[in-house]
Amino acid sequence: MSDTDYDVIVIGGGGAGLAAAVTAAENGASVILFEARKELGGSTALSAGLFTAAATSVQRALGIDDSAEKYFQHYMDLNQWMLKPGLIRTFCEQAGPTLEWLIELGLDIPAQTSGNAHQPGLSQAGVEDVWRGHVPKDQGYGLVQVLDAARRRHGIEVVLDTRVQALLTENDRVVGVVADDVELRSVAVVVASGGFARDPELIDIHFPAANRAGSALFVVAAEGSRGDHLRYAPSVDASIAGHGWGLMLPTVYFQRYHHWQSGFPPKSRIHVNAAGRRFMDEDASYAVSTGIIDGQGGSAWMIFDDDARLNLPAGYADWAPDRIEDEADAGRTLRASSLAELAELMAVPAAALDSTVERWNAHLPHGEDPDFLRHRTLANKGSTSNPEPVETAPFYAARMLPAELVCTHAGLEIDSDSAVLTTRGTRVPGLFAAGEAGAGVLGQRYVGGGNAVANALTMGRIAGRNAALHTVDAQPLTA
Repeated sequence: MSDTDYDVIVIGGGGAGLAAAVTAAENGASVILFEARKELGGSTALSAGLFTAAATSVQRALGIDDSAEKYFQHYMDLNQWMLKPGLIRTFCEQAGPTLEWLIELGLDIPAQTSGNAHQPGLSQAGVEDVWRGHVPKDQGYGLVQVLDAARRRHGIEVVLDTRVQALLTENDRVVGVVADDVELRSVAVVVASGGFARDPELIDIHFPAANRAGSALFVVAAEGSRGDHLRYAPSVDASIAGHGWGLMLPTVYFQRYHHWQSGFPPKSRIHVNAAGRRFMDEDASYAVSTGIIDGQGGSAWMIFDDDARLNLPAGYADWAPDRIEDEADAGRTLRASSLAELAELMAVPAAALDSTVERWNAHLPHGEDPDFLRHRTLANKGSTSNPEPVETAPFYAARMLPAELVCTHAGLEIDSDSAVLTTRGTRVPGLFAAGEAGAGVLGQRYVGGGNAVANALTMGRIAGRNAALHTVDAQPLTA
């Protein structure tokens, strides 16, 4: 027998793990993948599959001129240059080729304009001037199916419902894993176990800002997001990066599901602060909207009228006419017969609220928004009609705040080769990480829809290739 059971062991069967496993196998490595849950996919399968990338064939087919350099500059500027430029440049350069690799594997992204994250094509992912949000058919589930089909073609073994307990080390090198109290040896290990959004204790330590949502907090990450990567760190003196960073989406207090289950708030809504004044584009990208709300003290009010409530489609868990009525009956959502009465319940100046609604009604229903340019955002989302005036009593006010925890950014610090770094800044021999488990790409500011999926698959592919380099002559990743 050889000294190793497999060339590469991958921990985690989400987007990052599958990309790593398939790429390692493409480069000649024998691979086994462990997944803690009963099925593959992780948070990637639950996502819209939106993938941010620059200089792609989809963009070119639509006549869009883009480059990795433009993407890099935008990414770093949005994160105030608090990320390692070398790592981010590699990510931006390799995201496009990774998308092309997925298309070659069978992912279908039509060359058409998309108005949202659920319409296949090219969409505006965040606040970029060049659209980079690639939406595949069949969403994240379809993306996982394409990767899993490639996994099966390469004969990569998968062990489901098995959580890796520990990394196996010898002489400061990672030489395998321990699972079900059994040691399995390899030349390299890729940690792609996801984030820690489902572990309250780790949230307290590494992303305490999420707790500001209190009872309104809800988590949409996969159930397997238990922070295994952080528990592996001490045994190899791995550095932890991204402390305090993660993605919180702003929602109303009563939302408990991602929007495809919860539904969407009405188009005719006004976001106002504690002074009773409008302060933002109500459809601003979540790349910036959470920060805008944090700048107003961490929460704000969403104002809408009874016409908006009644026009909500039935059948959704949260944003449905009856649900809003129930919340108002219980006194949790404010309801009043006039704006003056609503202002009193909100404890905001009545004159300011009245002026805010009057100005909104004078512009948005007529297709213009001189203050916050929401008409441009609505157009980019494919809206073909203007919002209706907010004028039909009763009026409602619901507290909104960053409360939807999507992903966490604290993880094993990696370099541009997806190699895990020690607290001394040196590489841990034989250990790679990607996705939420490999920290350094997802920063303080989430760049926009598809940032996490692009990070997972791009860095997963890099991790798989470099893990394979330990054992075979791998083919380099090229644009």
